[in-house]
Amino acid sequence: MDEVKSFDNMVFGLDIGTRSVVGTVGYRKPSGEFIILAQKSACHETRAMLDGQIHDIGKVADTVCHIKYELEKELNMTLDKVCIAAAGRVLKTVNIRMDYDLGDDMAVTEDMVYTMELMGMEQAHAKLRSTEKDGTEYYCVGYSIVKYYLGNVQLTNLVGHRGNKISADVLATFLPRDVIDGLYSVCDKAGLKVLNLTLEPIAAINVAIPEKFRLLNLALVDIGAGTSDICITREGSITGYGMLPCAGDYLTESIMYALLTDFATAEQVKLDFSANMEDIPYTDVMGTKQTVTSSYIKEVLSEPFKKLAGLIADKITELNGGDRVGAVFIVGGGGKNPEFAGLLSQAIGLPIQRVALRGEEVFTNIVTPDNTPVNDPMMVTPIGICLNYYEQNNNFIVVKINGVDIKLYDNGKLNVMDAVLSIGMGNADIFPKKGKDLVFTVNGNIKTVKGHNGESAFIMVNGEECGVITPVKGNDIIIVKQSTVGEDGHMRVGGLDEYKKGIFFIINGKQVRFERKIKVNGREETKDYEILTGDSVEISDHYYAGELFKKLDVPEGYRLILNNRDIDLDTFDPYEKIYENYIIDIIKKGEESAPEPVKNKPEDKDDGSGELKVQYEELMQKTKILSEELDKIKSMGVSVEGLNTRELLAKDVQVLVNNVSVLLQGKNSYTFVDVLDFYPFNTSTLQGTRIVCKRNGVEADFFTPVEEGDILELYWA
Repeated sequence: MDEVKSFDNMVFGLDIGTRSVVGTVGYRKPSGEFIILAQKSACHETRAMLDGQIHDIGKVADTVCHIKYELEKELNMTLDKVCIAAAGRVLKTVNIRMDYDLGDDMAVTEDMVYTMELMGMEQAHAKLRSTEKDGTEYYCVGYSIVKYYLGNVQLTNLVGHRGNKISADVLATFLPRDVIDGLYSVCDKAGLKVLNLTLEPIAAINVAIPEKFRLLNLALVDIGAGTSDICITREGSITGYGMLPCAGDYLTESIMYALLTDFATAEQVKLDFSANMEDIPYTDVMGTKQTVTSSYIKEVLSEPFKKLAGLIADKITELNGGDRVGAVFIVGGGGKNPEFAGLLSQAIGLPIQRVALRGEEVFTNIVTPDNTPVNDPMMVTPIGICLNYYEQNNNFIVVKINGVDIKLYDNGKLNVMDAVLSIGMGNADIFPKKGKDLVFTVNGNIKTVKGHNGESAFIMVNGEECGVITPVKGNDIIIVKQSTVGEDGHMRVGGLDEYKKGIFFIINGKQVRFERKIKVNGREETKDYEILTGDSVEISDHYYAGELFKKLDVPEGYRLILNNRDIDLDTFDPYEKIYENYIIDIIKKGEESAPEPVKNKPEDKDDGSGELKVQYEELMQKTKILSEELDKIKSMGVSVEGLNTRELLAKDVQVLVNNVSVLLQGKNSYTFVDVLDFYPFNTSTLQGTRIVCKRNGVEADFFTPVEEGDILELYWA
């Protein structure tokens, strides 16, 4: 007692169990020894707790107050701070398969894998809420990845592989919030402030499996009265928790039915059997005193033990992702029978040397008040609760998120994302939200315009901007502004390649571009139509004769020849289809033949950009030649847009060419080639492979009409 200086190095731990409460007071020396100063236990007077859940806060608080009073009296000091643990049997485990679509064939990154894991946790949480209809809230106290998949192929590491979809089998463990709130309420009623709250499996591991061994793949089984609690370690952390509603009471009930006695008597017989008594006395239901041999009890428990061992072995394998663990450690009163370790080793397929009941060997650094060695597996959890205080990990902490105090379970790897999920913000609220894809058809072919990504959430921890994987500790101040949604995919008909290239007919030996006709969902539309998801866009590859001849507006005294066939403009079939590169000649009546067409060289073919392709030799001629060629076509009543070009009053048009204001004068209408008369642009010397024309940001050609206020671009490419 002389070594106790203050509460700074002394701890009061409470193991609040279903049947009893154990209180332990002690301190840890610099050498690592834990000195137990006093220890008291008491059973609940009523069934105030069931399966680790507090049902009557007042009754449980009375038991805690009794323990606290007895310890204070023995130590002659006041106890006002305590460390506690939540029962492993109240943990909820959820298995989920999470699929994450990557889209196109992409290389998998660590961020993609991490995002998928978080989405799996979120989905597991949603699944738990949907199955638990009472509205209970849950803390996620841990998760592990059982298996990774690339498509349908199982892999151990996804990073660096390429594919369209990755998946994971996620095992997530949750703790009901009302369990934590109940424990805090009990301590508050007993006048105790909670310094540290951990999980009973964590407390047990602190004693039963030293940290240096947790890199190994091990299982710890705590066999209590009503449940068997299991946890798995791997690579230095606890990766899975599980619970079976089958434990010591199941064995006791088997004895009770075999001997026809009450539960309490059967429990004592079980304890005497575990203590290796040869002849065990008891009183049956008729009040008759009896004696039973140890061999008979062994026979009675044979099948129940096999069943319990099989259930535990299956659960361990499930929690370990289908793989066999390296070793199993057993703690708790239900596993004290010397036969059980052998049965479990057979059930799980391990040598007997790798399945062991933890006893005196794990208490070598524990000193009792009378210096007697500790060898009872039932003491593992109470002492572990005290030891966890010194490590200050795997417990609950409080942080402030957007101004609200939030309690979080800290498993030693707590980060911002874990904190954000706890306040109901989902994965989609943190990572950039992609705008909706625009999906439609063009001439029966499916087209998709991808939506754009928004911005990631803005996150600050203690005034510094950070990311979702930034570690979080107690009393941190976290500010989170949700991510934004990106712009939806959008497209106008005029932006489609199928539209922009236009339809070219050979008119009097020259290629003349006409706009393609547009129908959306069966209705005629203009190129400015904003396409909607589900639209069916039809862009014609032809003109009907009636439409085309009307646009040509053949003057009086002229005749029209189509592919060397005379057309009677009074009797022609208006629904005859005129396809690209059909040859049309417009000549004066009385002339015997059409002018010899000028054939295009291979390099003059249209590339779909919508620009007039002219021979390089023509590009090197003066602007006058280009203008004369266009005027010749205009004299026949033909325009690029199919507009009527008969004589009208001349008008002035103001445009902006390469950011220079230009006034076009002297004509009733203008096309792009007219700009060359008013804007200095050198076409006499070859300065590139082609001339680029743009009208209001859209690719054009020399025959594109120019209107008041247009913004034009003209340059060599």
